Amino acid sequence: MPNKKPPLSRRHLLKASLAGAALGLVPPSHSRPANSALLTIPEQIPQFHNLQGQISQPVILESVELFEYNKTFFVRSRSTDGVEGMVKCNGRIRQHLTLFKNLVVPFFLGKDMRGLEILLAEIPNFRRGYKFAGMPYWNSVGHIELSVLDMLGKTANKTVGALLGKVTQTRIPFYLSSTRRDTTPAQEVQWLGKRVAETGAAAIKVKIGGRMSRNADAAPGRSEGLIKLARKTFGDDMVIYADANGSYDAPAAIGVGQMLQDHGVDLYEEPCPWEDFEMTRQVADALKMPVAGGEQDSSLPKFRWMIRHRALDIVQPDLLYNGGLIRCFEVARMAAQAGINIVPHAPRNDSEVSYTLHFASVAPSIGAYQEFQAAPPKNRYSYGPVFTVKNGVIAVPTAPGLGVEFDKQIWRKGTLRLKDTA
Repeated sequence: MPNKKPPLSRRHLLKASLAGAALGLVPPSHSRPANSALLTIPEQIPQFHNLQGQISQPVILESVELFEYNKTFFVRSRSTDGVEGMVKCNGRIRQHLTLFKNLVVPFFLGKDMRGLEILLAEIPNFRRGYKFAGMPYWNSVGHIELSVLDMLGKTANKTVGALLGKVTQTRIPFYLSSTRRDTTPAQEVQWLGKRVAETGAAAIKVKIGGRMSRNADAAPGRSEGLIKLARKTFGDDMVIYADANGSYDAPAAIGVGQMLQDHGVDLYEEPCPWEDFEMTRQVADALKMPVAGGEQDSSLPKFRWMIRHRALDIVQPDLLYNGGLIRCFEVARMAAQAGINIVPHAPRNDSEVSYTLHFASVAPSIGAYQEFQAAPPKNRYSYGPVFTVKNGVIAVPTAPGLGVEFDKQIWRKGTLRLKDTA
């Protein structure tokens, strides 16, 4: 039988959000915004994080190194004072190395990293990098930004979260995110059930549709069968999200969304192809449940448009695809002003989870649950530390910087792919 709980389910995303409550946020409406004043470019770039005020002396970026170890890339940045910042790269960086090497690293070298906010605004004009603007470009920038934030946090003896804002959460609730479509509903629910038992998670996300599949399901009847079985198995108290990865056009997405509403699904992610924000807005207007998206986007003006025009009810920038934590804070501020939440795209379960933890610890309008990949890491030894969910939450690291320590053999045995110095 379909679940009978009310379909308007922003309660899980807004009511439980400590940051949102502190801001007095209210659930979003679908009313169209009134015309506003013409937008202008500010004469000076706003600075919200006051890095200069927290670190008294310049922090000059002396070198950036890129290592490959066990088919995984790592960035190590070093200041002239010898302080190092290190991050594990996402899987996209392999295809973005030319941008990273030629348009990103040279721009930052030799500069005072306390001016990071201004540098992020100015870098598109370096060697006309704006002509390459998009996820590959900003993903390359994001890796430098995170390694620099790790370095700055260690310099200031603060966590990255405390460096960027006031820490309001030290234990972050997570949802288990499945990334599979090659399972039957029974297989998927059984597997997720084991992970729920191991982690104590109160929220899960399943894949529906076929991924950019022009209305086709991964297998006939799989999506509806999976949603029905998940609700029946996990009960009314389990928060369930559904991710379509752009599988539907607007009419099909609305039909699927109505099915999701009938079964009390709490979030409908990327129902339409990600570039078609007008189609996504049609879906959001037609449904009562929250529609989420933004993981592929890296344009701050586009985020502003989607937020102001209610094309999305929940924004999901990727912390690397969108250029790092500071640019994602820009999205969070836009969302907070509109009274909606941000839930970053972050299907990870290794050291990259630290990015989400620090962001969620301080970001305004943060959602109730953050993303955590349900499958355990395959090669833990190559990824540095592994975060685990216990009782549905993960503790935010308290050591300076990102609070992550990597195995030193990465730097000893890894292949040096790039070393650039000021």
